[in-house]
Amino acid sequence: MADATTEPLLSPTIDTDGAPFWAYAAQGELRIQACANPACGELRFPPRPCCPHCQSFEAEWQRMSGRGRIWSYVRPHPPLLPAYAANAPYNAIIVELAEAPRIRLVGNLVTSPDAPLNSVEPDRLRIGAKVQVTFTDVDGIAMPRWLLERP
Repeated sequence: MADATTEPLLSPTIDTDGAPFWAYAAQGELRIQACANPACGELRFPPRPCCPHCQSFEAEWQRMSGRGRIWSYVRPHPPLLPAYAANAPYNAIIVELAEAPRIRLVGNLVTSPDAPLNSVEPDRLRIGAKVQVTFTDVDGIAMPRWLLERP
């Protein structure tokens, strides 16, 4: 069994439907899949081949501002996966996007893009706090993380 220093952090499984999300993230852009049917246009996440509103298979990727608010959060404590133990306790947040309140993304609130997962003091976590997306490379994947708009 690998120890915490050699075991990698969890990585997303990148499938055909979600690949554009990760390609845009690598460019520093937060984009969300939208129905390309002019009569619909609904945003959807996670990405999928068919619109759940109108059943269209046409899709496009709309650029978001990257702003949102903390909808919920948790601070995991042991037992944890070994790769995360050194950062405990850290936060995992759910962010509601400003342009799409029904779209929520999971990530971590950090003090800077490459800061450790435990870089934000626990008393700074507040439901409703405004956040802005940032991206950092984790094992070759641009992972979205979140910064407080007002540090």
